[in-house]
Amino acid sequence: MTKKARAIDEMFDKDEVQDVLRDSFYAPPADPPRRRTRSGQTSKRKRKTTKARPSHYDVICISMYKEDLARLDEKVRALKDSGHRKMSRSALIRFALDQVDLTKLPKSY
Repeated sequence: MTKKARAIDEMFDKDEVQDVLRDSFYAPPADPPRRRTRSGQTSKRKRKTTKARPSHYDVICISMYKEDLARLDEKVRALKDSGHRKMSRSALIRFALDQVDLTKLPKSY
């Protein structure tokens, strides 16, 4: 062991390091800070409640060419202009899934 390594070992007591890690890094989160109200009193901040996520759908990410997205957006815009007020990209894709004929799909896809 080098002189420098021995000096570092002597400086940091193993138990002290463990205590610092336990109390600082692995400690349960502290209560949220209190804030002053207009009347000067302190109050606890309200914690955000986590809502249960819906189980009937998933949010996904897909990649599409910009030209395809432009075509999709144009179709959504045309449908909205013709009275389909709540039309969206995902609604149009869901509709297209119901209409697609898999027997007509070329082998190259």
